[in-house]
Amino acid sequence: MGFSVSGGLVIALRGGLGAGKTTFTKGFARGLGIEEEVTSPTYTIVSEYEGRLRLHHVDAYRLSGSEDFDSIGGEDLLSDSGGVCVIEWSERIEDTLPPDAVVAEFEIREDGGRLLRIEGRALEELIP
Repeated sequence: MGFSVSGGLVIALRGGLGAGKTTFTKGFARGLGIEEEVTSPTYTIVSEYEGRLRLHHVDAYRLSGSEDFDSIGGEDLLSDSGGVCVIEWSERIEDTLPPDAVVAEFEIREDGGRLLRIEGRALEELIP
């Protein structure tokens, strides 16, 4: 099964340390044709990559809230119609996220496996 996303998509990632948020983003980037190595932007806060669409990879862990996000140009990242914005630790900037953001919640199971729950009209409409 394959599907294609378009610009303007915001994906809000949630889950504890080591749950798979960066791994998900790496796979998503590969799907956009990005060949550059994708790493967690923990200290840079935002990394950008060029592919079929521009990928804005945000790590909100070190942000103190939405005001911090806005001060680094967060509104521009969320409204880029030529790009996709993937935000790790998105719960830290919850009130800034657009209402149509896709929320992907990662959980580490007792057996070490991962459980991923995805909610959001934008992706649900793409899946046949």
